[in-house]
Amino acid sequence: MASSGTSRKRSGMITEINVTPLVDIMLVLLIVFMLTANVISRRKAIEVDLPRAADAATLEAPPLAVTLTREGALLVDGEPANEAMLRAAVRATLTKNPKAQAVIAADKQTAHGRVVWVIDLVKSLGMAAFAIEIDPAQLVAPTDPGRVP
Repeated sequence: MASSGTSRKRSGMITEINVTPLVDIMLVLLIVFMLTANVISRRKAIEVDLPRAADAATLEAPPLAVTLTREGALLVDGEPANEAMLRAAVRATLTKNPKAQAVIAADKQTAHGRVVWVIDLVKSLGMAAFAIEIDPAQLVAPTDPGRVP
């Protein structure tokens, strides 16, 4: 009789769910998401090596973002632009909000004159408020490649 009871258990339907493979798959997915999220969050759309400063204020999303790359390219709100397009973007931003602010991000290898040109152009069109984007890290003195210690 005991043997007939065990044969009935073996031939019957499985009514419990085995959660061990489900947990294994979920842990693997969690690890994959953690690794890929770290890589994605460190990637920037525009590669700009920003200067560093010890004291930096955090701004909300800027109405006008101007970027100067190491190669000298000018980008307005992440899109490639020229002087005429920058002028048009400043005017359009000022019509929407007369107190708008421009945030200028320039690679630290960008020529100083090019950054001053952008600041002068933005101010000459009536945008009095502007900020220079920096890397909010510990202040590091820039190196002088022409100077021998």
